[in-house]
Amino acid sequence: MTRLKTTLGDNEHSIAGVLDRASEAAQGDEISIREAVESLGHVSYGALILLPALLVVTPLSGIPGFSSVLGLTIALVSGQTVIGSKSLWLPEWILRRKVETGKLKKALGYLRPPAAFVDRYTKQRLSVLVRPPARSALQLACMVCGLAMPFLELVPFSSSILAAAVSFFATALIARDGLLAAVGLVFVGG
Repeated sequence: MTRLKTTLGDNEHSIAGVLDRASEAAQGDEISIREAVESLGHVSYGALILLPALLVVTPLSGIPGFSSVLGLTIALVSGQTVIGSKSLWLPEWILRRKVETGKLKKALGYLRPPAAFVDRYTKQRLSVLVRPPARSALQLACMVCGLAMPFLELVPFSSSILAAAVSFFATALIARDGLLAAVGLVFVGG
């Protein structure tokens, strides 16, 4: 069990910026979850929830166990935000998991056009949905969705629906855009 050295702030960043940091970290043949998390280490918890959620939305979710590991990662990070932790802890067995950098970069490439689109249109609105106490409710919803993903892995790609909702919630938290939080709630309700 490892507590990562970096202290995480609550800085606003674009989705494209999160994807760029993950892509920059993907060197060599494989990248571990530890390397990906440390590459995002000084950005917000929102980014550390967003990246795994976005990856589960891609075809990478078809890899056995991938959705489960990233779902548990989402749940752990979200749970720490709910309790107000200032530094991130993840179990060593999650941090050691690896994905091929070629597959990761390809998945990140799929995400770039929608990320650019979302970045263009997000803005601060409906802020009541991203401020406390609603903020904590969104973080709790991310945690519940992450915990459900391992169970959905029995049906290939079904965890992508919950990952899409988590993506909306995390983006709403990063961009302070309550409209995206509302869209995420529609996904969860569906």
